[in-house]
Amino acid sequence: MRKFPFPTPPGRSLHFFPNVSSPGPSPQISPSPVPAYEGAVTARPIYFFPFLHIVKGGFDFAAVSLIACVLFLSFLSLFFIIHLRLKSRRLPHLQNFSSLWTVRLLLVFFAISWAFNEVFRQLFIFPILTPLTLAQQTSLCKAHVVLSLGLFEPGFLVTLLFLVNFSIKNRNPTRMWALVAVSAVCAPILLLQTIVVFFSPAWLPRFFLRGSSVISTDAIGNKVVLCTYPTFSFIIFSAFATAYSLTFLLSCWKVVAFVINKTIGGRINMLAVSVMVALPMQVLCLSVTPVSLPGYLLHDCAVFAMLAAVSWCVAVGEVILVIKPIADALAAGGDYCRHISPDSSVDNRRWDGL
Repeated sequence: MRKFPFPTPPGRSLHFFPNVSSPGPSPQISPSPVPAYEGAVTARPIYFFPFLHIVKGGFDFAAVSLIACVLFLSFLSLFFIIHLRLKSRRLPHLQNFSSLWTVRLLLVFFAISWAFNEVFRQLFIFPILTPLTLAQQTSLCKAHVVLSLGLFEPGFLVTLLFLVNFSIKNRNPTRMWALVAVSAVCAPILLLQTIVVFFSPAWLPRFFLRGSSVISTDAIGNKVVLCTYPTFSFIIFSAFATAYSLTFLLSCWKVVAFVINKTIGGRINMLAVSVMVALPMQVLCLSVTPVSLPGYLLHDCAVFAMLAAVSWCVAVGEVILVIKPIADALAAGGDYCRHISPDSSVDNRRWDGL
């Protein structure tokens, strides 16, 4: 088959911009000057089969579809939470079912925030926005990495763990307790991600200085910034994912050993499998991004697989911990609360959480 010469997609050259300011040549001549650092890496021109451009377009379409599904489930979850909260004010026997509504609301907030953050990472969104300079696009990529790996994903996972743990407790947490717990875990991760993305020390090896964005130049000289993930961001998130996986697995084991309802046990098992598969897959995909340039098929496949893994984890979490429990509570019509014995508050709480 004949190969057609195409520049490195979507342009002919890629330049890495480390997260540090180091002396180097004078700024490049471009519509919006961005300094060309001494350590910039230029990718050699490569040859692509035409079908790779179709694959790239397919990745973009699939990514937008996944994000749209997450947003749909998130807004559906938000509707369920608000509906149950309003109904519980008129029907006192539903108050126990809505006891964790603030925690569920926090879970949905992180899911929606993560989805919108992924939308702004997509390349096609740049022409839709007010024209951005290269420096502004670079800042947008940095903000995406910090918010995604430092706040939204850790916040969602910690809130998920919080809901699982308190679903079998005898008493409900205070409204601020969930915020305090999430803040205590996410604050150090967010701080570390901010430091390594915006202020990486210059003495580190060049491999660790690879930034969160790459500048690509197309065949007619137009420049655009492609987002990627720095090496240190991958290391920090991997450490968090390892500690979280062990804690989450232990919590799910306790819940499964505690409940006697097979349906609830099946939901917990489904949630545990989803999280324990999605997190390692995301870490594996993140490990590929520092060694592969954006625009290459390997990098694009890794980023899409990571997006699919996180989307699946978010969707399963919302369905099992938000939509299904509230739907069961509304379908029960309060009969469960009317006929339950006074000493079965533990079972009631268990039903509320899951």
